[in-house]
Amino acid sequence: MPILTDLIPAAPWREITATPEDRAALDPRTGLTMLAQMHLIRAFEEKVLELAGQGLVHGPAHSAIGQEGGAVGSALAMRPTDQVNGSHRAHHQFLAKALAYVSAEIDPTQPFGNDPRELASRTLAEILGLADGFCKGRGGSMHLRWADSGNLGTNAIVGGGVPMAAGAAWAHKRAGTGDVVYTYFGDGAVNIGSVLETMNLAAAWKLPICFFIENNRYAVSTNVEEVTAETRLSARGLAFGIPSFKVDGMDALSVYLAAQQANEIMRAGNGPTIIEADLYRFFHQNGPLPGSAFGYRSKEEEAEWRGRDPLDTMANDLQQRQIIGEDAVTRLRANCLQMMEEIAATMIETVEGKKRIVPALWPEESFRDHGLRGDLSEMAGARYAEQASFTGTMTENAKFIDVVADVMERRMAEDDRIVVMGEDVHRLKGGTNGATRGLSARFPNRCLGTPISENAFTGLAAGMAADGRVRPVIEFMYPDFMWVAADQVFNQIGKFRHMFGGESAMPLVLRTKVAIGTGYGSQHSMDPAGIFATAPGWRIVAPATPFDYVGLMNSALRCDDPVLVIEHVDLYNSKGTAPADDLDYCIPLGKARMVREGGKLTILTYLAMVEKTREVVDELGVDAEIIDLRSLDRAGLDWEMIEASVRKTNNVLIVEQGAIGTSYGGFLADELQRRVFDYLDQPIARVHGGEASPSISKVLEGAACARPQDIEAGIRAVMAGQGLPLA
Repeated sequence: MPILTDLIPAAPWREITATPEDRAALDPRTGLTMLAQMHLIRAFEEKVLELAGQGLVHGPAHSAIGQEGGAVGSALAMRPTDQVNGSHRAHHQFLAKALAYVSAEIDPTQPFGNDPRELASRTLAEILGLADGFCKGRGGSMHLRWADSGNLGTNAIVGGGVPMAAGAAWAHKRAGTGDVVYTYFGDGAVNIGSVLETMNLAAAWKLPICFFIENNRYAVSTNVEEVTAETRLSARGLAFGIPSFKVDGMDALSVYLAAQQANEIMRAGNGPTIIEADLYRFFHQNGPLPGSAFGYRSKEEEAEWRGRDPLDTMANDLQQRQIIGEDAVTRLRANCLQMMEEIAATMIETVEGKKRIVPALWPEESFRDHGLRGDLSEMAGARYAEQASFTGTMTENAKFIDVVADVMERRMAEDDRIVVMGEDVHRLKGGTNGATRGLSARFPNRCLGTPISENAFTGLAAGMAADGRVRPVIEFMYPDFMWVAADQVFNQIGKFRHMFGGESAMPLVLRTKVAIGTGYGSQHSMDPAGIFATAPGWRIVAPATPFDYVGLMNSALRCDDPVLVIEHVDLYNSKGTAPADDLDYCIPLGKARMVREGGKLTILTYLAMVEKTREVVDELGVDAEIIDLRSLDRAGLDWEMIEASVRKTNNVLIVEQGAIGTSYGGFLADELQRRVFDYLDQPIARVHGGEASPSISKVLEGAACARPQDIEAGIRAVMAGQGLPLA
């Protein structure tokens, strides 16, 4: 018979309930502010649902009516410099944090000042998609950001914003301010990988973040008992050693007390906390109908929860203490409704008996793409250099991978905002390839080895970048891992700037390597250029020489947009020309390199295929012009050089190594034919790999990717097509 020993969790797990003594001790000003805020939020949400019912809200209207106690109770326990983010149902959290920012105290017996009115107006404008909204109408109901108030941005991907909140918390910890971050999400998000990954990472790194779970029991119509065996969702904290609290979310005071205890832990440097607030949304997932109208909740259940309305609970506490009277509460409700009527009236008009948005309030259509990426004004003052005209001392045998490490060390020494993170970057003498050699020894607090959790650490880096005090450099050991972190890479980082109005920078660098030819098989060997080029918001650079790597990485680290830096294992051990001691110049983003001039054929290529192509062209003796694209994103293509070349040669061949399905060349060929069709003597030709991803077999891997013989065949075909067959 084995010995069985009960194990004790490393972190406490407690339920918090306000006592009569706590209610008697609540500062009347705090209680009145809580009551006023909840009424303001309730009236706001009701107006949104009313407008949605009239067809005036384009898109969803995820109301949180009934859940105000959790938002207000936690937000009032925060400092103005603390921060929050949330998920798609977040009007109440956004408003609670913003109200605490613009009006630390609100007297519900007095008329509201201009600040709460202006806040409600701009928030409603955003939900309606209007130009005066916080995100200029782009965010709508689900993407609300007002950085000044501590609102980092809400998120339509369930659980998607949680890693970014941890990034902001890392920035606070590093700054030593004692500020904390609250990330709000529901019971549906608790089982999502990005949330659990972030809990683990935040606990390991002792980040000051509170994972605030709004357990409203339903993810759309699926109830919590259907999706998890442990319905006390704060139990998740025990697995990660996170102190956790469970509280009645319908009682704003109990939430306030829980938040105070959580803040004490976090501000003391003891890492993250969890608060699970049991509460209830009175309406369906979206729109002005209750859940019972859709059959997944009973009217009896809804009535029971409405009997615990957080607004009534707080009003009763204050009335029993004779802090406010019943008539004053009634007037408060009427004042909130009247304010929302007046605000809505400035945005809605009636024409021929039908209500509509005032046309002048919509954003201009010309604003459609504005701010998708920045204007590169941050590059002002950069010193640009090209190898052909460089006057400094050069070395002819610089090893490519050494230059990768050297330029990062140089930049980290000069800019303490730069933080490098990824799997094993702090070990193995510079990660798996030596790209971070020496960084952990010199910058131990800025070279961060992460858990194997790309989704979490990529999102955490995004939160660092959005904070503005950090310039993170992420390493993906292989580009295929972007699919693991696809939400953070594409939904969060790539869309961030545009989604929140075009003004919020995202200065982040993602390094990765193409490993075709190394025998690592289908899940480690892709070229990510084609995927990133068709995703909005990313800039892409692909350095083919040590000299270019220095200049392009320096530009990437100055840029306020996210930049993908693609490397290639074939180049790591190659040697080339690089500066002997000057690692401070830049190469312009959007500037290609003329590798070889010619008059009969333009060849467009990048990365490791540049030198392979040059060798084939020289061997064949063909009169071809080779252009190393260097910048691969839509905004970065050097059309001046490309078009001038095509007008001269009238023939184009695109050369890339990877599989056709995710190829970059398809995107590039489409752009080319729109621009230079009239100058082409024949269709644009392409050299690329096969349809399937590379296999482990050396023979099959070789067949799967473009090789020198494929480049030769492509060149011969194009030359024959113009009546100049090669011998």
